[in-house]
Amino acid sequence: MKHFFCCFLLAATAIAQIPSPSSSSPLANQKPKVLWQKLESIIHDVDQRLDGVMGVAIEDLKTGEQSFLHENEVFAQASSIKIAVLANLYLQVQQGKLKLNDLYTVQASDLVPDSDIMGGLTPGVTRITLRDLATMMVAVSDNSATNVLIDRVGMDNVNAMLDSLGLAHTRLRRKMMDLDAAKQGRENISTPREMMMLLDAIYHGKVLNKESTTDFLKVLSTNKDSWIPRDLPADVKSANKPGSLEGVRNDSGIVFVDGRPYVICVMTAFLTNERDGEQAISKVSLAAWRMFDRLSRASEYGRVVSPGNGSR
Repeated sequence: MKHFFCCFLLAATAIAQIPSPSSSSPLANQKPKVLWQKLESIIHDVDQRLDGVMGVAIEDLKTGEQSFLHENEVFAQASSIKIAVLANLYLQVQQGKLKLNDLYTVQASDLVPDSDIMGGLTPGVTRITLRDLATMMVAVSDNSATNVLIDRVGMDNVNAMLDSLGLAHTRLRRKMMDLDAAKQGRENISTPREMMMLLDAIYHGKVLNKESTTDFLKVLSTNKDSWIPRDLPADVKSANKPGSLEGVRNDSGIVFVDGRPYVICVMTAFLTNERDGEQAISKVSLAAWRMFDRLSRASEYGRVVSPGNGSR
């Protein structure tokens, strides 16, 4: 009898140690990790085929999961640094230092090359709001509008905001089209990780209040020619800002997949062909969107349900 009781206890213990097929089982959570691994494989393949240097930072804003490639390398930001200028504008508006509807009279001294909109306005006559300037800075990357905003918010204030967020390698160091400063090595810089951290902080309300965050993202979502959304479906919304210089192509932003928004920052440098850099950004962006789109519509078991499809 004693021998039977011991055998019974051993059998019961063995059964108790068999993992339950519940959603809390670690086995049930491995499939998304496989998708992340496949995404990273695609990114590495794009990187290997690119004649240049590429850095990538991607973050799932729902779970916090991240993927990196050369994420701490410092890259020239070109117009992507305008994200930081825009954020500081909204911060100062929130602090009561500025108002988005403050009017500014365009001056001839404001105009620099490649200013598609500002260059067509009438100096000394045309008056526009700071929000108008911000929209021009984002939508058509107007450099004259950007320089006016840099003067209004102050370069030191932008960098102080970045310091407060722990972004030591993200710096606004010159105005747009300041070629003398560029020749001296004073580029506007960041890393894929730090630009991701900035966008994450803004999205999660760590920089601006809810109202300011909403309008910031609305302006940053203004339709523009850029590489993150280029190959995505037309109805996918993104709040991003590309940047381009000779040998450099960047794009950083948030892509709003329903229920699964994510940050994506792709930076390239030392390009022998800038078009290749643009295509590399779009390839990484498409691969990321395909993963997040599936995750947003799938059960824990990987059953993807598209709109209009019934259960079988």
